[in-house]
Amino acid sequence: MENKLPPIPVRIAIAVIVLGTLAYFGFRSLSGITNETITASGSIEATIVNIAPEISGKVAEVLVDEGQAVAKEEALLSLDANLLTAQRAVALAQVDSATAALASAQNQYDLVVQAALTAQQTSQAKDWRVSAPEEFDQPAWYFESDEQLAAAQTEVTAAKTALDEALANLEKISTDINNANFIAAETRLANARAAFQVADTVKVNADYAAEGDSLQAAANDSYDAALDELNAAQSDYDDLLTTQSAEDVQDARGILIVAQQRYDAAYARYVSLQTGLNSPAVVTAGKALDQAKSALAQAQANLALLDAQLAKLTVNSPMEGVILTRNVEPGEFVQPGAVALTMADLSQITITVYVPEDRYGQISLGQTAEVSVDSFPGETFTASVVLISDQAEFTPRNVQTVEGRSSTFYAIKLKVEDPEGKLKIGMPADVVFK
Repeated sequence: MENKLPPIPVRIAIAVIVLGTLAYFGFRSLSGITNETITASGSIEATIVNIAPEISGKVAEVLVDEGQAVAKEEALLSLDANLLTAQRAVALAQVDSATAALASAQNQYDLVVQAALTAQQTSQAKDWRVSAPEEFDQPAWYFESDEQLAAAQTEVTAAKTALDEALANLEKISTDINNANFIAAETRLANARAAFQVADTVKVNADYAAEGDSLQAAANDSYDAALDELNAAQSDYDDLLTTQSAEDVQDARGILIVAQQRYDAAYARYVSLQTGLNSPAVVTAGKALDQAKSALAQAQANLALLDAQLAKLTVNSPMEGVILTRNVEPGEFVQPGAVALTMADLSQITITVYVPEDRYGQISLGQTAEVSVDSFPGETFTASVVLISDQAEFTPRNVQTVEGRSSTFYAIKLKVEDPEGKLKIGMPADVVFK
């Protein structure tokens, strides 16, 4: 059987294809690198900012229109100021009133301090002339007024503690069942004394009135009954005086009386030493002065709050850009956070594209690319990579195969140079990485 070969031109073409194919796959097998260009598609983006007032109010004026270019801090809209202006007038009047009250309190404080210091000088001069008790080794003027005041305060505290202990001790003894009879006799005697004093007063008044035997007789009967009860109560009380209960109760009462007198004397001396800046009058005037200062501070804070709210009636642009949408008109009422305008910074144009996992390693930060859009055929724009995502997207929950890994994509963000402002937000665009 005769073997027929293809014509020579065909054989040459087949040889070239085979050799080219071998060379191509041999190159891939040795280097693992291809010369394919990385391309991707996305849409033009820009930073969009929603403009919303911080306080509620009626829109007085909208100062910009859609498509208008605005500068940073340029006024965009304003709210009606009538209500806050009236409130500010009230707050300002309160500040003036608080200022006057503070001046009055300061003058009163100064007068009280001056009088207290004068009295203190008189007291100090007296200490030079008065001799200390013979039990003291130092003269009366030896300790300074602050030291004497501190010592007096310590004594007041100690005396109060002793008084509380004496009260507790009397309460304990009074509730002791063993002392119940004597306590009852004491109570009966105290009640009898009170009743007799009333009856005696009534009898004296009846004798003075002298309006008839019946009135005096009734008064005398009441007096005699009260006297009989007093004598009986006194007799029962005297019978119990020799008991241990009587001794315990009387001792507790004596201790309490002494403790009370000690506290009263200690407190009286402490008050007498409160001279100069420590005197009660100065302390009271100082508290009034502090209250006046606090009232002024509060009034000033209210005024500052209203000034801050008035300043927020005008909404300014947070950046340089272009107004995209206008959602309010004069006369409308807006709430805090409600979007009134949207704007974008068209000088910072970006585009985000996605590349597969197997091409991710061929892109680096700062790498340049060319961007083209349908609106300007034949024209390209320069872009540079500014962000490479650290997290894959469109990834299956559990990738187990090479085919699954090839469907993993990473976001790449590029900054596009557009000095003439031709590109618009939302334009579809193609990116070719260099």
